[in-house]
Amino acid sequence: MSSTSSAVVRADQIWIDGKFVKWDEGQMHVMTHALHYGLGVFEGIRAYRTHDGRLAVFRLREHIQRLMDSAHICLMKMPFTAEQLEEACLELLRKQKDLFANGAYLRPIAFMGDGAMGLGAVNPTRVVITAWDWGAYLGEKGIRDGIRAKVSSFTRMHVNVNMVRGKISGQYVNSILAKREAVLGGYDEAILLDISGFVAEASGENIFMVNKKGVIKTPPLSSPILDGITRDSVLRLLRDSGRYIEEVTFTRDALYICNEVFFTGTAAEITPVREVDNRQIGEGKPGPVTKFVQETYFRAVRGQEPRYAEWLTYV
Repeated sequence: MSSTSSAVVRADQIWIDGKFVKWDEGQMHVMTHALHYGLGVFEGIRAYRTHDGRLAVFRLREHIQRLMDSAHICLMKMPFTAEQLEEACLELLRKQKDLFANGAYLRPIAFMGDGAMGLGAVNPTRVVITAWDWGAYLGEKGIRDGIRAKVSSFTRMHVNVNMVRGKISGQYVNSILAKREAVLGGYDEAILLDISGFVAEASGENIFMVNKKGVIKTPPLSSPILDGITRDSVLRLLRDSGRYIEEVTFTRDALYICNEVFFTGTAAEITPVREVDNRQIGEGKPGPVTKFVQETYFRAVRGQEPRYAEWLTYV
């Protein structure tokens, strides 16, 4: 399923502020503060059907901790503990386990609710968790053959403008504009540069490249990028395999002449990039490092790599 496709299967219920309600009853008032000003934080979490038929959530604890950290950055008081939110995610999936034959995508979101208006308002924090079946974000063909990307005319915001350790709702307008520009131009995804002109990340993914010397590179966390949980997982997979990775800045033309480029993210998983700005990358198809990462990652999320068993929380 592409990123523009509608959900195939959605949960019958939604968790809202500690209670389960029917999907169609998951409504908020039009005066909800976050709707007007964008103050909210969220996570995207995947649950996979493992090789033995069970359902397991990938790195649930790390995702929920990042949600809590994002709220703290935004001075939003969370009405639930991390442990309560982890259990709510699991309980939602337990109630819907027959719906998600192939796995599920969880979306916990916390946001400033209704009450006072204005930028200085401090209203209670609302917390919602939904789930649906979301296929490959950039398409199954993209996963298999690679996608076409475009360096965006939009710049990733400066680290003193964009709170890069937080996954904050309003900040994604920057990504939406970049994504729409790319898609309207006939590409699959956008790559954003930082204010100095170095590669930062895609509209919703972290980026890796492999140069002609075989060195794997990805932008450092000092860049205006999200500290991706899939990114972190891939770094460990590569290092555990004995490969050397540099977390360094690099230019867009370094992408043009490298051997491999791939994106990482919860929604995109491991998506190869076969072309950037109409320049073919390497042989124009997924390279050996990308294939290794894909194969090992998908084995890990499906419970077939014992050394990464701690990444899975079984439903």
